[in-house]
Amino acid sequence: MNKFEKIFGSGPIGLLISLALLAIFLFIEKYFSSFQITENDFLRYSIFSVLSVLTVIIIIWSVKSLPPSDRGNKLITLGAFKYFRHPLYAAFLTFFNFGLAILLNNWIYILWALVQHPVWHWCIGGEEKLMEKEFPGEYTNYSKRTGRFFPRIFNKSDKAT
Repeated sequence: MNKFEKIFGSGPIGLLISLALLAIFLFIEKYFSSFQITENDFLRYSIFSVLSVLTVIIIIWSVKSLPPSDRGNKLITLGAFKYFRHPLYAAFLTFFNFGLAILLNNWIYILWALVQHPVWHWCIGGEEKLMEKEFPGEYTNYSKRTGRFFPRIFNKSDKAT
């Protein structure tokens, strides 16, 4: 695992793909302009604001849980990493993107937010293989009890301990 991979992981590639998908969906949206989510601007801005604040909180929590200098050098399983294997990505994929989709006020953007999940699952496959190589066995056990982008609240390993 080189220094760039340790610090940034799959983020740059995933971000480029996400932006490319957004550009495609912005183009497609003109053909689906009547598919509005709501006419209530206050509701849209409120949901976007709440999800944006939640995104920032998770990002700060993630950076405090695993400072950039420790990335790829230590397997952190506490803090934000107790709930998400990839809390930075989760902040954007699970919270911000859906807030942005609602702000943009078209169901096509909800589809955009949903499409990104399998794309990011594919993107981080290599990153997770590197983590397994760096922390053999330990990372596999960690990944069994922790969700990638959604917290794994109920899992079998909790019952065993």
